[in-house]
Amino acid sequence: MAESFPERYLDLITTKKAFAELGTLMPDGSPQVTPVWCDLAGDTIRVNSAKGRQKDRNMRRDPRVSLCLLDPENPYRYVEVRGRVVEITEEGADAHIDSLARKYLGVESYPYRQKDEVRVIYKIEIEHTAGNQ
Repeated sequence: MAESFPERYLDLITTKKAFAELGTLMPDGSPQVTPVWCDLAGDTIRVNSAKGRQKDRNMRRDPRVSLCLLDPENPYRYVEVRGRVVEITEEGADAHIDSLARKYLGVESYPYRQKDEVRVIYKIEIEHTAGNQ
């Protein structure tokens, strides 16, 4: 059953530049963790990446993920989210990475775009949350 993002940690995903550590599962079941930018759209967490990367392949194969957002001002304050990727889309992904670049870098467009990369949005439904402080 889906949950909402906890109100007491909303600042970590809406206003602070808190990176999320995204955990996905490799084909052999071992964990793979990558720092990512993210935002919230309703009750869905959105992550953006490029098609073909390891996390992309992992989430396409197994939608179970976890994220941990640490408060950049107090690393003892964090929220952990466990969920499931419910949608993968290229539609709007270029605009989305630009909006994340504005949030995290204060620039108008994503400066690290690679030639021929295809950006992708992963929409994650929240199934469980836990936090500290």
